[in-house]
Amino acid sequence: MAGDFVDVLIVGAGLSGIGAAAHLQRHCPELSVVILEARDALGGTWDLFRYPGVRSDSDMHTLGYSFRPWTDARSIADGRSILEYLQATARETGVDRLIRYRHRVRSASWSSADARWTVEAECDSGERIVLRCGFLLVCSGYYDYAEGYTPAFPGLERFGGRVVHPQHWTDDIDHAGKRVVVIGSGATAVTLVPELARTAAHVTMLQRSPSYVLSLPTVDPIARWLRRHVGDGASHALTRWKNVLLSVGIFKLCRRRPAFAKATLLKLVRRQLGPDYDIDRHFTPSYNPWEQRLCFVPDGDLFKAIRKGRASVVTDTIESFTETGLRLASGAELPADLVVTATGLKLKLVGGLEMRVDGRKLAPAELVNYKGVLFAGVPNFASIFGYTNASWTLKADLAAIFVCRLLNHMKQTGARQCVPRADDGAMTLHPWVDFSSGYFQRVMDQLPKQGTKKPWKLNQNYLADLVTLRFGAVDDGVMRFS
Repeated sequence: MAGDFVDVLIVGAGLSGIGAAAHLQRHCPELSVVILEARDALGGTWDLFRYPGVRSDSDMHTLGYSFRPWTDARSIADGRSILEYLQATARETGVDRLIRYRHRVRSASWSSADARWTVEAECDSGERIVLRCGFLLVCSGYYDYAEGYTPAFPGLERFGGRVVHPQHWTDDIDHAGKRVVVIGSGATAVTLVPELARTAAHVTMLQRSPSYVLSLPTVDPIARWLRRHVGDGASHALTRWKNVLLSVGIFKLCRRRPAFAKATLLKLVRRQLGPDYDIDRHFTPSYNPWEQRLCFVPDGDLFKAIRKGRASVVTDTIESFTETGLRLASGAELPADLVVTATGLKLKLVGGLEMRVDGRKLAPAELVNYKGVLFAGVPNFASIFGYTNASWTLKADLAAIFVCRLLNHMKQTGARQCVPRADDGAMTLHPWVDFSSGYFQRVMDQLPKQGTKKPWKLNQNYLADLVTLRFGAVDDGVMRFS
């Protein structure tokens, strides 16, 4: 069926989509905006993930929006509180009225002759609808909501207990008094283990290799002092900048002096677990700090669970599941009633939608990044992807603001199309991200590429992006308007 026309069509009503719509309403109030959301509720990750202890892995002063201060005392917040924050933001900005739920975007086709995208979406009923838009903004995150990543474990069918991926946690999963094995060592695993350990008989975190783990206070004492003396608004801004500069500084330190950073992080773990704990085996990764994300634990809850004997860490590989647990390569047996496979995500770029430009099908692997927001040769299209080394929202805010600046420039100049053009056909291309995490490495050949110089190089630096996206020229000689 023929569809309506909208100035800006946003795909996804999660953290990025809600923020982008709010920025558009603020900076481009004359433009019509519609958000298509595949699920039946807003919130994205924070509505989908329901596993015990789910929480932010960034501080909320930077994970929260720049335009709406996070006023809760906790800097590391639980998933329910974050979802309530997103719901309140959507309600207060009127973004909730722009969302069309249960609309799964399947394809998008650009016509240069018409200067518009034709977007096809499927409703739960199976009905296909068509919308046309002047600008397409994808805010669907980076992973597959349908399923997480679970390796093919030998003998899994023999196991007599229950196996669940955290992405599919349901309320009927009972872990009280049970022997639980959590497979994994990333942010999800270190979140689950101390929470499950509160009522489980025992929780074992089974990992092939360790991650760097750092304890942070749930309540930021500096933020608390600032809130008491200068009020919510000013304290939020000051704390946000404090945390931005701290995260940038820590990342640069880890990259420039990895040996020092590694020694410092391991020293902090030793303080938590004591001199007799085998830190070398269980908490010393084979890679340098910030080649993968650091795992933050609020108030050292993981270390507390280990010290109390309610949780333990085993570093080994799985030979096979058995009827009663897992047999490891070392020959050890891990008894289990419940196994949680915190083994990662499946990446899914641009919501998995099929894209065509003037009839030519595009593959994500052939796309080349432009300023971390758009892609070379793709008109009137942007995709929001946050930082891998800092809060997602820091980049999402800047990307949305840049899109607003771009749209306002087009309005002022009468342009209907904008497209970044890479004239240097010999430009050297590199992988999209310099990150060794498994969920990236498994699909690295399917991801977009980046160049070696501006504006094709993907920054992982908020300060550099602030200059480029917030204050840099929109008409920079690379972006072509027509």
